[in-house]
Amino acid sequence: MSGQIIAPKKLCILRLSAIGDVCHAVAMVQAIQRQYPQCEITWVVGKVEAMLLKGLPNVRFVIFDKKAGLAGYRDLRTALAKDNFDVLLHMQVALRASIASLMIKAKVKIGFDRFRAKEGQWLFTNAQVAAQQSPHVLDGFMAFAEAIGVTDITPRWQMPISDEDQLWASELLLSDKPVAIICPAASKEERNWSAQGYGEIAHYLVERGFNVVVCGGPTDMERKLAEMIQANCRHSLTNLVGKTSLQQLLACLKVAHLVIAPDTGPAHMAVTVGTPVIGLYAHSNPLRTGPYSFQGYVVSYYQAAIERQEQTPLAHIPWGVRAKGGDLMTNIQKQQVVEKIELLISEEYPELRNSLA
Repeated sequence: MSGQIIAPKKLCILRLSAIGDVCHAVAMVQAIQRQYPQCEITWVVGKVEAMLLKGLPNVRFVIFDKKAGLAGYRDLRTALAKDNFDVLLHMQVALRASIASLMIKAKVKIGFDRFRAKEGQWLFTNAQVAAQQSPHVLDGFMAFAEAIGVTDITPRWQMPISDEDQLWASELLLSDKPVAIICPAASKEERNWSAQGYGEIAHYLVERGFNVVVCGGPTDMERKLAEMIQANCRHSLTNLVGKTSLQQLLACLKVAHLVIAPDTGPAHMAVTVGTPVIGLYAHSNPLRTGPYSFQGYVVSYYQAAIERQEQTPLAHIPWGVRAKGGDLMTNIQKQQVVEKIELLISEEYPELRNSLA
């Protein structure tokens, strides 16, 4: 953007969802805090996402309940009635977020560049971030920090994990064995790998010497998937599905030595606490949405799927296009995941390589 806004004193961030995206946004917020420690930051965020971020240092949260309809917008306007911000970082292109931005008074409202400002977001802003060719979502968010003069955009996270939650996770999971966590479920079932595949990998990890834990939310789909994974594994697994809060899950992910997950929020939660992730991808480009710090451990069928569907090489396909199909994840093979497990162990935990079975 032209005419950078440097050192805002009062800043508002609008990023409502989802879990993975708010994890990326935390890195951006904390980059801003490092450069402008006196800046007052208000973050308008979704109800569920606020449960994960509660306690984030020096950030005031205002919750927007998208399920509340018009009342949600009225509540947001009331909550921010006395606020006048120097800058709003409008970081969500959904129309409901743009309507929510109308409740926020700010001199400058920065949105995505025109190519990425979908659903008419550009109509609700008066400045844009610099255009980027093919960014990871996190890099796209860091462009907002750069737009207000932040120079160090190296992602670093200080996540809010209480001593109580960390102690709970440590007492529950720590033993003489390294911990592997499988978070098998994405928000859309088509992004999940098979229960048989997860079960066979869980069996492999137990045989390799790991304590294997299955984590997830309280939905019926996630509970049933966990039961099916156990049925496909000949060893007993620790099943925490539906038994943790988001911050307790974050504490468990921090205890773990490795995480296996599809395109889902816990994969990015693990990145924020430095735990290596083996990401399983077929519908979205992992270079755009994969575990940011651990791209080398991704197992992906995306390129093959999208090139077949679009009948053109990946380099000629617009950035961010998703592959379609309910069975794409079945193309991921157990041996591919095993190879990534062994690569991860050799690179991240060489001291465990010989001690494991």
